[in-house]
Amino acid sequence: MKLTLHIWRQKSPDDKGGFKTYHVDNLNRDMSFLEMLDVLNQQLIEKGEEPVAFENDCREGICGMCGMMINGLAHGGMKGSTTCQLPLRYFKDGAELTIEPWRSKAFPVLKDLIVDRSAFDRIIQAGGYISVNTGNAPDANSTLISRDTAELAMDYAECIGCGACVAACPNGAAMLFMSAKIAHFSLLPQGQVEADRRVKSMVQQMQQEAFGACTNYAECEVACPKEISISAIARMNHDYLKAFWPGKVVGGGKHVA
Repeated sequence: MKLTLHIWRQKSPDDKGGFKTYHVDNLNRDMSFLEMLDVLNQQLIEKGEEPVAFENDCREGICGMCGMMINGLAHGGMKGSTTCQLPLRYFKDGAELTIEPWRSKAFPVLKDLIVDRSAFDRIIQAGGYISVNTGNAPDANSTLISRDTAELAMDYAECIGCGACVAACPNGAAMLFMSAKIAHFSLLPQGQVEADRRVKSMVQQMQQEAFGACTNYAECEVACPKEISISAIARMNHDYLKAFWPGKVVGGGKHVA
């Protein structure tokens, strides 16, 4: 299998950067996309050239580090998949691929395909945790949680913070990421104690970062490798209103006069 790659190369955050074309052949169709980049980098090293810098760790679709745009689609566009899980057989032999980093003001490029996603870390530090002292670990069955609630919380907890939602959003919004983290806690009794403080502080931190506003394009949901629903955003908006007007907002977001 042969591919023509147009890859964004940028030496540093201050460098202008630009695309450079590479031709890679004798590829195995069962390789993952990152394994193909490994082959390319080995060839570049043997030629005495600088290898392409990209992030990766688990290569199992868990850590979210491998994010990049492939032909304008986050993670390559294969539904429910990260870049490291993307097989070369997804593309046609002889295909031309344009590979670039996440494009967002909030994610400045550090080098080649690597971006700085520390804005996500600062949002989590603002409230994505439970700090209330609950004492010793209770018996697993002492706090009753319905199956539907538990499974919904786990659906939101699947977010791996890869940043695909931000890169795919025309506004560069981080609402799906943040709302998934907030909803994960707000649905469970352990997280409800600090629910108001959490949503206020995390939204405030998001506003201080360079993220855009959500205008319901829903591109984030399509691009999410964990297929997290934008219902998380609606839930977060409800929780945010309730945090400022306790007793005035009820289920479904309806206001009480």
